[in-house]
Amino acid sequence: MGNRRNGIRQNVLDFVESYVEENGYPPTYDEIRLAVGLSSKSHVDYYLQALEADGLVERTPRSPRSLRLVGWAPKTFEVPVEGSIAAGQPLELADGPESEIELTTDIADPRRDLFALQVQGESMVDDLVGDGDLLVIERCQEASRGQMAVVHLRDRNEATLKRIYPEGAQIRLQPAHPTLPPFYVPARDVQIQGRVVAIIRQL
Repeated sequence: MGNRRNGIRQNVLDFVESYVEENGYPPTYDEIRLAVGLSSKSHVDYYLQALEADGLVERTPRSPRSLRLVGWAPKTFEVPVEGSIAAGQPLELADGPESEIELTTDIADPRRDLFALQVQGESMVDDLVGDGDLLVIERCQEASRGQMAVVHLRDRNEATLKRIYPEGAQIRLQPAHPTLPPFYVPARDVQIQGRVVAIIRQL
């Protein structure tokens, strides 16, 4: 029985290590339970207690993703900063990368096609996006309804940051500011350039 418990304990540790390495953050108890084949979260807790006692992991009580591998640090990677984006009136598009920022894998997934933009304006302030903040963007041509996205307005060759809401032949570009109204653009003139995956606040 002792050998079996040690084997399961090692399987839990191996899964946590591989999950954190791949995702940059720890798995939930339920994800561990399913991956290792345990019957309940209390069994997961039992093996995590054993790993804690051995000094291999740390946890914060009542926090589902507080599990931390002792001695592990997230990897870093670089993302190009491709200019500014208006959180207000549209700005002209930048010509190309201006610099780079270093991110860690717990902030964003390095396997995605990412770039960064610096925010100008306060129209998305209710979404905690302020003037001078950096946005990490996943380059893509589609975004879900209500997602915060970088939008290229073809008729003006300008770009803006808004939440997008398709409404028939038009798209509503919605700011997140109590005094600013939405504006409507023909869908044919709107090109999604990316969706926001992380916000880096400037303090």
